[in-house]
Amino acid sequence: MPIRTRRGRSGAYRALWEWPLHSPVRLALVAAVLALVVVGITAVSGWLAPRSSTTGGALGPVPEAPTVTVGPSAPQAPPELTPTTLPLAAAPQAALGVAQRWTAAWVDHPAGTSGRDWSERLRPYTTDEYLPTLADVDPANVPATRVTGPPRAVEVRPDSVRVEVPTDTLTLQLLLVQVGPGDWRVSGYDRAG
Repeated sequence: MPIRTRRGRSGAYRALWEWPLHSPVRLALVAAVLALVVVGITAVSGWLAPRSSTTGGALGPVPEAPTVTVGPSAPQAPPELTPTTLPLAAAPQAALGVAQRWTAAWVDHPAGTSGRDWSERLRPYTTDEYLPTLADVDPANVPATRVTGPPRAVEVRPDSVRVEVPTDTLTLQLLLVQVGPGDWRVSGYDRAG
């Protein structure tokens, strides 16, 4: 097995690499010199790079921009604004029908009904995003057992309707959204305040 000595080619290389590590001042000096060398090489390569005398380069000449003159014009009326809320009478009957059917399925939970069966009955009237939330509900915790009145719109917007539906124990407030033309689905519910 050879013994490592400070003689020979490997010793010379080792001495070169170890020299900057003998003190922080040497290390800083070597780092500064290396930084200057890199900056110098970058600057020289920038000066020596061939420069194109054409302004368009590989894309071709750039056409001149057309001249546009703006003359006095008549004042224009601001565009018509569409209201963010609509009158309650504008509530779509399709949305109210879905609210009625959803609530009827919501209160229908005979003893022993699993959460999966209960949420499956709500599936045709519920958005896909809201179904996982309903799957976690235990139907035994639903206090109502029957719907006691018709649905009533309390807020109407172009693509959503907030509807209240009375039950025998509480009034539900449903949020229905339009997921397609004429296709309304429940995307949330809460007790009416």
